[in-house]
Amino acid sequence: MVKNAIKRTKSKKLKRVLDARQLALKLVANVTYGYTAANWSGRMPCAELADAILGKGRETLEKAIEMVQRGNYGGAEVIYGDTDSLFVLLRGASVADAFAIGRRIADDVTNANPDPVVLKLEKVYKGCVLETKKRYAGWMFEHEQDEGKLDAKGIETVRRDTCPIVAEMLEKSLELIFKQNWKKLVTYLNT
Repeated sequence: MVKNAIKRTKSKKLKRVLDARQLALKLVANVTYGYTAANWSGRMPCAELADAILGKGRETLEKAIEMVQRGNYGGAEVIYGDTDSLFVLLRGASVADAFAIGRRIADDVTNANPDPVVLKLEKVYKGCVLETKKRYAGWMFEHEQDEGKLDAKGIETVRRDTCPIVAEMLEKSLELIFKQNWKKLVTYLNT
């Protein structure tokens, strides 16, 4: 709900407030899970509940992966799945085609699960580098009409322990790579 509101609003100030709210909700959910998962140091240890939450999440993710791989989705191939996310490769698809197929996948997975499980198509990448688990960068589109922008998670461009010049150089280099502007990339790296 909050992420949808972030996408709909034009106000930068409201976007920041809503983003802080969604991060707070995520933190509360993670802390609540953490209370139950911490068996000896937790305030409310309940390993059975923590295991059930993880098991159900894993089962739902595996079911979604299987549906994509067995379904008729234009040659869709799951290349990454973790916790609550799927990365689906659609070789040769345009951004518009990827959104259309992604919406079909999201609807089919949602319909195959009981309420309140809902799979949402959040974004499409046209070009993506998956470094390791929870570390990736891609040229992101949140809507078909977007021009796209660099989106990075867990890599040096967004980590607080990275030297600022390294983060800046990597971000600019990735942007030029995803835009396939090879001449500018060579010039940038040689200056």
